[in-house]
Amino acid sequence: MRTIILLVSTLLTMPVLAEPPQGYPFQQFDKALQQAQTENKPLFVYFGRYGCGYCEKTNKEAFSNKQIREAYTRHYVLAYVDAESGKRIRLPSGERITEREVGTRYDAFVTPVFTFLTPDGKPLLRLVGVQRVEDLRDADNKMQRLIAKSGKP
Repeated sequence: MRTIILLVSTLLTMPVLAEPPQGYPFQQFDKALQQAQTENKPLFVYFGRYGCGYCEKTNKEAFSNKQIREAYTRHYVLAYVDAESGKRIRLPSGERITEREVGTRYDAFVTPVFTFLTPDGKPLLRLVGVQRVEDLRDADNKMQRLIAKSGKP
């Protein structure tokens, strides 16, 4: 009995990580930023957190759409940031910060927040709260027009 109690209490005190939507190649922010710079591709950053009902709703209702998955996977380098995590990452500049600090830098004080960035990390477009398929499709269309007009991501 003592072993069971110890096991349960250990599991309850372990940190639980937030999860990005399944079926997408989301990466850690630092790795995605490096890839975006290498490929000269815009970055799509999903700021979420464990227990975020709005994140879960968006994952189920919008990110489950096959056309959204295909468009976002093709057009962007995808990053997922747990906006409450103390996990440390190293930016391409060499700076070490936590995922929480990344969220703070990009004003992700609530979740979910979806931010489109240039390959060097400058914000282009931001969506806050629950997103529908139509919202993500519209955001992708805006981004594609912006890229076409400027000639660069």
